[in-house]
Amino acid sequence: MTKAVVVDDSHFMRTVISDILEDAGFDVVAQAGDGEAGAAAVAEHDPDVVTMDVEMPRMDGIEAVEEIMARNPTPVVMLSAHTDDGAEATFEAMEKGAVDFLAKPGGEVSTEISAHGDALVEKVRSAARADPASAGDVSATDEVVAADHEYVENPTLIVGASTGGPRVVEKVLSDLPRDADLRVLIVQHMPDGFTERFAARLDRRSEYDVSEAEDGMRIGGGQAVVAKGDYHMEVAGYGNGRLRIRLQQEPQLHGVRPAIDVTMETAAETVTGPLTGVVLTGMGKDGAAGIEAISAVGGATLAQDEASCSVFGIPARAIETGSVDDVRSADEMGKAILDTIREDG
Repeated sequence: MTKAVVVDDSHFMRTVISDILEDAGFDVVAQAGDGEAGAAAVAEHDPDVVTMDVEMPRMDGIEAVEEIMARNPTPVVMLSAHTDDGAEATFEAMEKGAVDFLAKPGGEVSTEISAHGDALVEKVRSAARADPASAGDVSATDEVVAADHEYVENPTLIVGASTGGPRVVEKVLSDLPRDADLRVLIVQHMPDGFTERFAARLDRRSEYDVSEAEDGMRIGGGQAVVAKGDYHMEVAGYGNGRLRIRLQQEPQLHGVRPAIDVTMETAAETVTGPLTGVVLTGMGKDGAAGIEAISAVGGATLAQDEASCSVFGIPARAIETGSVDDVRSADEMGKAILDTIREDG
């Protein structure tokens, strides 16, 4: 039985979350009302997974994650308020090693959390399989990969990720030099309300101009967009080196929206210039069909290696298709992408 520790400063939320997890077959071995007590509970009980509130007294969720990763590396799922501050704090916690997050519906305390029980269970179950040590394998740097080659004209890059993805996506994008002049489309499994903040974070930490996708927007060289939460992102047009984006809300694919496959498959159908597809850490098989589609039209395809993945699901399913050209670590991925668009490559 999977052991869990639930950390939240609301007794009501601790009870609701614990009940949901126990009904799904988890063994909730401890509850804690603040980060300090939560870190101590993890040290004492050695659970398989932790749910962690963001804002708490004494020690908040960010500090608690840092403490847990230093003393007892354990997969942590953050439960965040659906606010700008909550989103920013959540990304900071993931930078410290948390593997995934779930937005608390309706604010800090809400009976609506019970209506989102299936999503909570799925997130926690996925996180329990994650390798928390992989967080230490992604080294943030302030220097991009040297632009020491000539690159092909009008290259397009599609990046897909899920569990553990935000910090790896940030690493990959921050490694790409502006001189490569890529058009970058990022599909990170993430709810609405968080993708805008994620885009702003990537914008600050890379040489690319990054924004949340909008319906009808056009993307040129040196620009990157993050698929908007709860919307599939399609490549609807391509001309003069610019991509046209369409957002739509057709049913979820592989249980998610946005889906990596939607973006990759429409890019393969529409883009006539150089195209590279990359799949990073995450649970499930979203992206496998997309990688096949990109490979089928002569595009380059890359997958993150198992050692640096929090969850080796999405890359593994893509590799199984036989359509992945190369498998690289998170630290090597930026250079590997540039190798696919070298003029002499």
